[in-house]
Amino acid sequence: MSHQQRIEDAGQEVIRSLRWTRLFLPILIGIGVVGYLLWDQFDPDEFGKIQWRLHTLIWILIAFFLVAIRHVVYALRLYILSDRFFSFKKCVELIFIWEFSSAITPTSFGGTAVALFLFAKERLPLARTASIVIYTVVLDTAIFLILLPILFLFFGTSIIRPDMDHFWDLDGWGITFLLSLLVMFSYAAFFYYGLFRNPAQFRRILVMATYNRFFRRYRAQAIQLGNDIILASRDLTRHTNRFHFLAFIYTAMAWVCRFLVVNALIIAIVPGAFTGWMDQLVQFGRLMSMYVIMAFSPTPGGAGLAEIVFDGFLSDFVPTGISLIIAFLWRLLTYYSYLFAGAIVVPAWLQGHVKLRRKRMEAEEESRSEGGEE
Repeated sequence: MSHQQRIEDAGQEVIRSLRWTRLFLPILIGIGVVGYLLWDQFDPDEFGKIQWRLHTLIWILIAFFLVAIRHVVYALRLYILSDRFFSFKKCVELIFIWEFSSAITPTSFGGTAVALFLFAKERLPLARTASIVIYTVVLDTAIFLILLPILFLFFGTSIIRPDMDHFWDLDGWGITFLLSLLVMFSYAAFFYYGLFRNPAQFRRILVMATYNRFFRRYRAQAIQLGNDIILASRDLTRHTNRFHFLAFIYTAMAWVCRFLVVNALIIAIVPGAFTGWMDQLVQFGRLMSMYVIMAFSPTPGGAGLAEIVFDGFLSDFVPTGISLIIAFLWRLLTYYSYLFAGAIVVPAWLQGHVKLRRKRMEAEEESRSEGGEE
């Protein structure tokens, strides 16, 4: 498959994502799960304990502020990774589209694939496009592989699930977490090797893997990925340590803001929830563990699964009767907001490029007509 064909395929994915059926599917799944959980778990007595006062409003606003900071920091990361090819305003717009695409696909890979189309339309050089798309996967995964072991050293297995004192207390969710983390580590290490150690050997390994009859159908994609890794490696290795440091810091800030949103909502809703910084760090670790599982969700953007697992992962901090309220506010701020914003930003972005293409075609026709007259 040619690079141009891959761009066109990704472009069709963006266009298909604008269909109402694609937009409504995660919303319907989420609402369906929330409705069932309300019927099954809602506790009026616990709900009545919530004190809707200025304290609650302030912490909900703090949660909203953290969502905004996360978006700005992601835009700054894109601004740095693109070598300032995009303006900061353009980066803010592109992050909206990227997040929207991730929200309507089963995994983050959907949003990453669409990024190929976005950057091509914005005329970003091919090598830079490959480096951004692949390097962001490595950076995002690195945050989990660094922070989770650090939290584990301080708090042990309690950052995985409540009432988990030893690894042999693992239940199904705990085993799923460890397997998911192993998968994340494997592909992050593999991509890091390709980007910064031996891109040519990375490409050879990918192609050799497709000699097996089970993977033969993926040979074209393996070759293209290998070529992208080589391009990305050449682009990334020419940068200074400051470039990589800023990219990592912005990535870490974005993920920290993402998880602290839930901390803020718990403090807002649960009476007496703030019992010390150590508990806040345990909650933070639990949310990271939960996201590791959600990253491989078969539903668009983890719709439904996030609401289901939220109560189990934070049951020792949030009463079951009101956990659904916090989960709904969390998803409203960090997930559904991007669905609604994307439904506005994406059509405007596409329309702008249609108009730009029309102007270019008109200019080319005018230039040819003038040349013919001469």
